[in-house]
Formats: sequence, C-alpha cells, structure tokens
Amino acid sequence: MSKIKPGKGSPYARILGVGGYRPTRVVPNEEILQHIDSSDEWIRSRSGIATRHWAGPEETVAEMSLEAAGKAIANAGISAQQIGAVIISTVSHFKQTPSIATEIAHRLGTEKAAAFDISAACAGFGYGLTIAKGLISEGSAEYVLVVGVERLSDLTDVTDRSTAFLFGDGAGAVVVGPSAEPAMGPTVWGSEGDKADTITQTVAWDRFRVGDVAELPVSEDGELKFPAIRQEGQTVFRWAVFEMAKVAQQALDAAGVSPEDLDVFIPHQANMRIIDSMVKTLKLPENVVVARDVETTGNTSAASIPLAMERMLATGAAKSGDTALIIGFGAGLVYAATVVTLP
Repeated sequence: MSKIKPGKGSPYARILGVGGYRPTRVVPNEEILQHIDSSDEWIRSRSGIATRHWAGPEETVAEMSLEAAGKAIANAGISAQQIGAVIISTVSHFKQTPSIATEIAHRLGTEKAAAFDISAACAGFGYGLTIAKGLISEGSAEYVLVVGVERLSDLTDVTDRSTAFLFGDGAGAVVVGPSAEPAMGPTVWGSEGDKADTITQTVAWDRFRVGDVAELPVSEDGELKFPAIRQEGQTVFRWAVFEMAKVAQQALDAAGVSPEDLDVFIPHQANMRIIDSMVKTLKLPENVVVARDVETTGNTSAASIPLAMERMLATGAAKSGDTALIIGFGAGLVYAATVVTLP
C-alpha cells in the first residue's frame, strides 16, 4: 500500500476571469503592401485580415503580459497573492533563460508562485489551460494564471508575400480556479511532428554564433536578416480545415456536448477561411456565435483565443455562463481543443 497521501485539490476547475492587451499601433493592409507585391483585396480574400496590432518598443512581452494578467485577476475577483502558478505561453520571448513567467509572477506580487514558460505555438493557450486544470485538481495551486502572449512582428519578414500580412501582437490571459461543477471538459490534444517543417523559423538561433554566418539569409541590401516565421500555406490550410475539425468534434464528444448545445465557438484566429470551413464541417447551428477577431487582430498565435474571448464578452457577443468550444493549432504541428464555460 502506498504511503503517499492523495492531493486535496478541487474536483473541477473553471475560467474565472479573462483579460487582454492589444498594442496601440494599428497596422492596416496598406502599410503591409509597401513591402510586398499584392493588394488589399487579395489579403482580405486569402485571410480575412484588414488590420493587425504591432507592438512598440515599450510594449514588450513582459509589459503586455502584465496588462492582460492584471485585468484577468481583477475580473476573477481575487488578489495576485492568491495565484499559485503562472504559465506563460509564447514563442517570441527571445531570452532563453530565465523564463519570462518568473518576472511576471514577481511583478504581479504573487507569493512566490510557481512560474514557467511553455512553447506550443498557437495551441499554447489550450496546453496552458490543461496544465492549470491539473494543478488545481491535484491541489498544487488553488488559482493559476495562464497567459498567451506574442510579439510576432519581431518574427515577421515584411518582404515575404506569403506571411507578411498574417501576424499580429498582443496578450490574452485567464485565471483558472476551483469550481463546484464541471466547467472545463477533457482536452483533446496532440502533435504531428512529421509535419514540423510546414511552419518553422527560417534560421536557428545558434547559426548566429560568430564565424557561422556564411549561409545565413541576407536582404537585397546585403544586410543579415533576422529569423522569421515561414510556412507552407496550402499544406497548413488543408491540415487545419480537415484534421482540426475532427479534433474539435472529438472535444465535443469528450465533454458530452453536441453542436446544438454550444453557444460559442472560439477557434484559433489564424485565417477567416479556415474558421468558416471549420464551422461548415462541424455543422454548427446558426445560433452559435463564432469568433472572427482575426479581421482586426491578425494571427497572434498563443494570444488569439483569450483575446477573442475577451472581446466577445466585452462586446456582448458572448455572455458569462455560455458553453464554448475552443481549439488552437499551429507550428509543430500541435493542437489542443476543449469545451469550457465562459467566465
């Protein structure tokens, strides 16, 4: 017989509060077109994006995270001192160590909360939610802060016609805490590493070591080009449309929820065509409200789902207590889907 005592956590968890931060600078398609041979009509028809937010020098990963986290904590009705763990999902914090989460935990005023970063690209928010639920269930933390934050403008090649218009910056955060009833369904998640090359960074950081620059990309002016995100658009599109609709359905089944039971659908804001195709494949009823934040925010990777959630609640498009299906998917290729009750 084991001598280890079981944890004393809550049997259920729920999202208690949400917050977001969008950089002040709005970048319209017209600005993107200064660097690529395209048109506003082409960008809108391919992605549904009209504008995106790009961060200024002071709008760092840390500062955006703190803004979003502060709102989420306030909306949850708790204090920072009650946060037992801080999870930051990002691929655009360029300092390898220490994690940015430790800085966030300290500056928020937590009482030495556990803090760590995760790198799961556009599925990172879903991964963070799943970890948070587990921590609460086992009793390792009563309240967990999950932040998705990106400065993807730092990883955007403005001269790459296939990606220059896609990415935006921002931070979205939620506080997850104990619940008296089920409010977060089982997560359906996974990875398909055989497709890792379809979305990737152009150059690894270690290639920038002194003496190892011979094959690094350079601009037309001969300047060394900073690493950027590149993707095989059509391959990713087909995968997202056909495979992720299956994952979304599996998440519904796992939660015991039918499309008719849903109030809200919040998919990763990657592309309007992907969103519309998933809605059609899932055969969602017309009364299900669908997040289409991508039009004015672009693809913010790990931040996209909480940012869309916050906007829907703030505008009244969704309301507290609604049942929502969320799904994130991206580089890796990774994915995570679950059904939640909105805060």
